[in-house]
Amino acid sequence: MPLPNPLAFKRSSASVRLLLEFAKERGLDAAPLLAGSRLHAADLDDPALEFEASQELRVVDNLIRACRQPGLGLEVGLRYNFASYGLWGLGVVSSATAGDALALALRFIPLTFAFCRITGGLDGELYTVTFDAPDVEPALQRFLVERDVAAAFRLMKEVMGPAFSLSRLTLQHTVERGPGWIEGLLRTGAVRPEFGAGRNSLSADRRLLDMRLPQANPVTVAMCERACEELMERRRARLGTADSLRQYLAAAPLHMTPDLPQAARALGLSARTLKRRLQDEGVSYRTLLAELRGHKANQLLGDETLSLTQIAERMGFSDLSSFSQAYKRWFGIAPSVGRRRALAVGSAAQPLLAQPDR
Repeated sequence: MPLPNPLAFKRSSASVRLLLEFAKERGLDAAPLLAGSRLHAADLDDPALEFEASQELRVVDNLIRACRQPGLGLEVGLRYNFASYGLWGLGVVSSATAGDALALALRFIPLTFAFCRITGGLDGELYTVTFDAPDVEPALQRFLVERDVAAAFRLMKEVMGPAFSLSRLTLQHTVERGPGWIEGLLRTGAVRPEFGAGRNSLSADRRLLDMRLPQANPVTVAMCERACEELMERRRARLGTADSLRQYLAAAPLHMTPDLPQAARALGLSARTLKRRLQDEGVSYRTLLAELRGHKANQLLGDETLSLTQIAERMGFSDLSSFSQAYKRWFGIAPSVGRRRALAVGSAAQPLLAQPDR
């Protein structure tokens, strides 16, 4: 069965808090970074807070725009330590061997902050962890791949201690020149990244899998494993198929709207199963797609710096006329009227479900 798409999972507040701490060190205020995310700084200290992947993506996008530096994701990813992950991190570091730690980590990966699909396996004399890039806008994708790779590297170092050494680090995107950021990465103990590679990956000597971990504690790891299983089950019980689909569609690139078979694969389902489950919940794929695209259109209309033609292009329409026709089907008014309303209330209008645009 395909792996579930991380974009469909809700997330805790710890990762966004770390992003804000990083930004604060750069002299950036929290308010601009949280703009458009529907998150408030005062709420992020609540350990029970959960929100959608698309909300964290908005914070990441704001951070990228504010910093504009090469290797930003790698620098941020190195800030994540095992304590950042709560019980998942404690279970990983308390495992008996490195192999056990990797198995637990991959089993409960939806409880982390990763956006990549992460898998691991033997690769000749190496053990390789592969990071499949999430289906998001290119700038976001680059940052998230770098962050997930760097966070995993740091966790491996923490779990295995001084005996750990990385054999290979590959990234699919091409290198960006900048003032010494690669050298900064090398000072952490990483190897020089291979850019333009066929996959995003970390590789180490496979013999490390048998290494006994210095902080192994069978009681602690059993407790953490049970807690992770319970948390996963609670999230599954709370999150129906329609909500999972909403979260996936909300994070998908505007210009690459997935069809039902593509969405089904992303959620680890067959197209027939996805359609049946949505029918059981009283909603259709077409209706959800219209809802989400209408909401995104209103968000963009609230940005006065974008022209209607630019909004049409961002949403993947061939021209302004096609976008206008779709918007009229969604709301019964022209986009220019929708813009005036969005600006008047200071936020996006609620979608009025109608016909899909494709």
